[in-house]
Amino acid sequence: MVRVRLAPSPTGTLHIGTARTALFNWLFAANQKGKFLLRIEDTDKERSKPEFTENILNGLQWLGLSWDEKPVLQSECIKQHRKAIQELLDSGLAYRCYASEEELEVMRETQKASGKAPRYDNRHRNLSLEKESEFQKQGRNAVIRFRIEDDTQITWNDLIRGPMIWKGSDLGGDMVISRRAPSNEIGDPLYNLVVVVDDSSMGITHVIRGEDHIANTAKQLLLYKALNLKIPIFAHTPLILNSEGRKLSKRDGVTSISDFKTMGYTPEALANYMALLGWSVPEGMNEKFTIKEASEVFGFNRINKAGAKFDWDKLNWLNAQVLHDMSKEALLNSLSPLWIKEGWQLPNKEWCLDLVELIKPSMTLLNDGVKQAKPFFKQPTLKEDGKAQLEIEGAKKAIKFLLDELKENPWDGAEKNQANELISLTAKKSGFKKGLIMKSLRAALLGEMNGPDLITTWWLLARISQDSDRLIRCL
Repeated sequence: MVRVRLAPSPTGTLHIGTARTALFNWLFAANQKGKFLLRIEDTDKERSKPEFTENILNGLQWLGLSWDEKPVLQSECIKQHRKAIQELLDSGLAYRCYASEEELEVMRETQKASGKAPRYDNRHRNLSLEKESEFQKQGRNAVIRFRIEDDTQITWNDLIRGPMIWKGSDLGGDMVISRRAPSNEIGDPLYNLVVVVDDSSMGITHVIRGEDHIANTAKQLLLYKALNLKIPIFAHTPLILNSEGRKLSKRDGVTSISDFKTMGYTPEALANYMALLGWSVPEGMNEKFTIKEASEVFGFNRINKAGAKFDWDKLNWLNAQVLHDMSKEALLNSLSPLWIKEGWQLPNKEWCLDLVELIKPSMTLLNDGVKQAKPFFKQPTLKEDGKAQLEIEGAKKAIKFLLDELKENPWDGAEKNQANELISLTAKKSGFKKGLIMKSLRAALLGEMNGPDLITTWWLLARISQDSDRLIRCL
């Protein structure tokens, strides 16, 4: 059975790059009827925080990316990590390196000065017992390094990038697999070692992650072989880029999934858009789809090698499509908590549903439903274009005629078509053109000249007795 995983570090909120990786893993697992697993890599004790773990879990659930087994906490597997390191020490494939940070810095500066790429020179690979004892007496702590022979060739067939070939000489010398610790102790195990041990113990069959991990894959393949563990299949996805073609980062603004949610994006649109960041739909398939629909046709053959540029316009278009396709009941369920948060008193449900139906076609973000609904809950101030309209000759007289007509023919919004009748009757009696009356009515009700359908707007406001006062204030 296919078993894939997402392994985020809880040192920050759920980033869109991590979420896109989660999505590709989830889609592949669903396509193959496999399992999508979650491992929280919380071994960075100083930077890992419970609130970041909660943010990651909530973000994945919000996107609809549920996992199939209880999440694994990497920090709880440290005994397995240390056991693996001890195996490598016992077999001679790893050793203790006592070189101090100062000595290593001198080594790197010397290499730079001679035009060489900085790399560990393996100086403590073959220490004698006497020399090791001398370092220990000096009180030096040691890291543990894994031996990497320069002439080693590392190959794998990447599901996205095809055949990959690396040389041991490209990996920067013998690799540190645990932090410094007193002699005969094993310090905190490091990333490349723990990932191999954890993926093996979780039975991961496919490792799907960003292309920035390619060098790590080369190192990890050596560890799989050294520990005699079954090697998973690898797939390295393209990075998400900004408009300038650089890796998307916090400097580009919003990158956290929780921020997208706060801005008013829907999980359906965001997940849909993330799938399109690097994956192309099969011929004949619409670019607007659910993740379930995507999972039925998902495959690595349609994932691009090149980076995917983030396109706000495309995301906004998808989000608008999702909102426009929602039933008014579903959209009200999403909007009413936002309205209540504003402190607005909601009339009956039928009225709210009619309001949703009015504003829905012009919404791009969910938060637009707050901005566009505001004039229906709070009397708006007159904006410049609204003031200008009411200063036009005859505008205020038209409003006065309309108010007089309302006194003679009281209207509570019960019959929507009565609004048109009142406007026509006012035009007939006053002699003013219908266009002037309607424009002035819009300015009075909404405070500006842009907005939703005027007749429906008046109908809604009349039903909650919010129309006459707005007309009176303009006289």
